[in-house]
Amino acid sequence: MTEIRHRLHENPELSNREHETAALVAEELRSLGFDEVRTGVAHTGVVGVLRGGRPGPVVAVRADMDALPVTEATGLPFASTKRATFNGQDVGVMHACGHDIHVAVGLGTAAVLADLKAELAGTVLFLFQPAEEGPPEGEEGGAPMMLAEGVFGELVGGLRPEAVFALHTMPELEVGEVGYTSGPAMAASDTWRAVIRGRQSHGARPHQSVDPIVMASQTVLALQTIRSRNMNPLEPGVVTVGVLRGGERHNIIPAEVRLQGTVRTFDPAVQDMVERRMNEILDGTTRAGGGSYEMTYDRGVPVTVNDPALTERVAPTLARVVGPDRVHVLPPTTAAEDFAYFAREVPGFYYRLGTTAPGGESGGLHTPTFIADDGAIPVGIRTMTALVLDYLAR
Repeated sequence: MTEIRHRLHENPELSNREHETAALVAEELRSLGFDEVRTGVAHTGVVGVLRGGRPGPVVAVRADMDALPVTEATGLPFASTKRATFNGQDVGVMHACGHDIHVAVGLGTAAVLADLKAELAGTVLFLFQPAEEGPPEGEEGGAPMMLAEGVFGELVGGLRPEAVFALHTMPELEVGEVGYTSGPAMAASDTWRAVIRGRQSHGARPHQSVDPIVMASQTVLALQTIRSRNMNPLEPGVVTVGVLRGGERHNIIPAEVRLQGTVRTFDPAVQDMVERRMNEILDGTTRAGGGSYEMTYDRGVPVTVNDPALTERVAPTLARVVGPDRVHVLPPTTAAEDFAYFAREVPGFYYRLGTTAPGGESGGLHTPTFIADDGAIPVGIRTMTALVLDYLAR
């Protein structure tokens, strides 16, 4: 599995473009004697079915496969030098979120369970998912598309799991450590875009303009009051402006300014409030400035919830495998995960796998210096295999 991980890391592929990765996964699953291997699911996804020799429930294991438009700067001997086109730009491509580790752990778990097939009390559905990072603009993909195509039903002969498991690399934890959160674990992720329109004029004659740059600046500051004054201070959430673009020349007040950003929340009522307040702030600010606005607010990935009953049932397995002192109960994070869609269909458990070598260093997820140590792979295989076996045995 370490060798496979190195191959994947050297040859990363962007969302909905995981063709070589999917071929490798399908070949491995077939070589393990899986009862069924489906390819081309949600463009490039792979689904494997392993039926145990004894009756029992159905569970699912998910591993995401896509990489990111990040140019690697780790110095690893198997570092990626791949490049691709992303949103019309030539970019470096890197497994900067550890999905190469996820695939290696998924295939390793598949190999162990295939060896134990005769004693396996139930059926395991392996979901190797594309486009967790989000499909390219104008395309569908990821977990919603896999579900729409029937991975929890007709696509696999009506199999519907009782529970679904997944893990994710975490550089803040050392190899050998794991962590989890019961209940809401990762935030809902929304995307918004706004255009503030004014009237263009010479920069030396501002009185002849309706200045969208001033209105946009006031909007950015006012949006911060949603977090500081409209949300309960104990309620987690984020309102971020990530893009502010306007103007072409130093002495021209432009006609419009464009803004984009993200909102992260854990409660649908808070989500509704944020969208309403954003519209009120944009409306009031542009009216006061003599301009106008348009905003689109797209509800994205929902909250990732670790089913509390399932979490209570399986958390002791993690402690048994790695030791209770190496299991951490983590606070919710405002990062988002489309595993949330699977966990809305059936009870889900999503845990974090420590990937930084003891005494070593790593950049954060989605950065050029993110380094996941190979030693995390056997820990991931042992924990995931134990979760499946313990669940089926009960």
